[in-house]
Amino acid sequence: MTLHKTPTVHGIQRLVRNVETGRFERTLSGLTAAGALVTAAEIYLEHDRASFGNPWMWAPVVLGPIGAAAGVAGVASARMAHTALPLASAVIIANGLQGTYLHLRGIAQRPGGFKEFRYNAEVGPPLLAPLLVTLVGGMGLLASLLRREP
Repeated sequence: MTLHKTPTVHGIQRLVRNVETGRFERTLSGLTAAGALVTAAEIYLEHDRASFGNPWMWAPVVLGPIGAAAGVAGVASARMAHTALPLASAVIIANGLQGTYLHLRGIAQRPGGFKEFRYNAEVGPPLLAPLLVTLVGGMGLLASLLRREP
């Protein structure tokens, strides 16, 4: 009787095999943590440039470190990946959608409003930037649905 041993896979091949089999929870949790910090830093700089004129401008800045902590917790613990990470990610998604609305409203409030949409979209609040925040939240939600790497 011959036993066939499956070959050990390392490096990029292991990563590809994990993705193919849906075992990407820890990696995507870590990427969510990194993405949350990077976007929060960028949002802080942009909102600071606008002097935080609306108190809601602080929300994504505060949610960034919360999303990062939940992502790191998801790397460390399967339980956190299925509790804290999806909760934080859902709040981040909601805030990103709210930000899209607020940015659209900001464009509408500029002189000329939607009649001068092209100009106001270029010089006013970036319309699509808050949707990048929703992508970070979406990564966190997806991570919570995947299986954990071995």
